[in-house]
Amino acid sequence: MEEKLSGRSLALIAGAIGSLLGALLWYYIGVWVGADRLKQWSRKHGRWLTITPDEIDRSSAWFQKHGGKAVLLGRLVPAVRTFISVPAGVSGMRLGPFLTYSAIGTSVWTGFLATAGYLLESQYTAVADWVGPVSNVIIAGIVLWYVYRVITFRRKVSKDA
Repeated sequence: MEEKLSGRSLALIAGAIGSLLGALLWYYIGVWVGADRLKQWSRKHGRWLTITPDEIDRSSAWFQKHGGKAVLLGRLVPAVRTFISVPAGVSGMRLGPFLTYSAIGTSVWTGFLATAGYLLESQYTAVADWVGPVSNVIIAGIVLWYVYRVITFRRKVSKDA
C-alpha cells in the first residue's frame, strides 16, 4: 500500500529545499569573500563595513567555536536566517556541519510555518500578520545598529596596515 505525501509534507519539503539552496548561495558568497578579503576591505572601507580587521579575527574565532549554534538559531530568526550563512562561509565553517545545522533550523522554521498555516486554515493571513511585524522589528534593529556603528566607528588600524 503506497502512502502519498500530504500537502503539508510537500510544503515542508519544498520550503526546506528552497531555503537550503538559498543558504548555500549566501554561504558560498561568504566563502568567496573570505576573511582575508574582508579584512582588506575593512582596512579601506571600515567605517561603512563597521568592522575592523581585529574584529573580523575575533568574529571568526567566535564562529569557529559557536558557529553551529549560531547557524541553527539564526535559521529561526526572520531576516537573520538568510544572512547567517555569510559569516559561516567567511569563517570557513565546513560545509557538512553548515548544511546539518541549516537543515535542522530550516526544517523547524518551515515546519512551524506549515503547521501554523494548516491549523489556521483560512485564517493563514494571521501568520503573516505575526511574522511580518516581527521581521520589521528585527530589520529596524539591524538598521539602527548599523547606523550606530557607522556614527561611532573609530579606525583602529591605518589604511596601510
